[in-house]
Amino acid sequence: MKRMKFAPVGALAPMMLMLPGCIQIAAPDKPIEINLNVNVKQEVVVRLQKDAEDFISNNPELFPQ
Repeated sequence: MKRMKFAPVGALAPMMLMLPGCIQIAAPDKPIEINLNVNVKQEVVVRLQKDAEDFISNNPELFPQ
């Protein structure tokens, strides 16, 4: 039966110690900006307004003037 040869642990230790120095994590200088599409909100409001006008005109007995 052949034995597999592995690198000695002593040889891997210096490489493992140097690895964290290569990785840097830092917060951004400016805040994250998220742009939302306002047209979606406007479209929903217009649709609701149209639905409300149609409902009122179709049911005048519910909304006396």
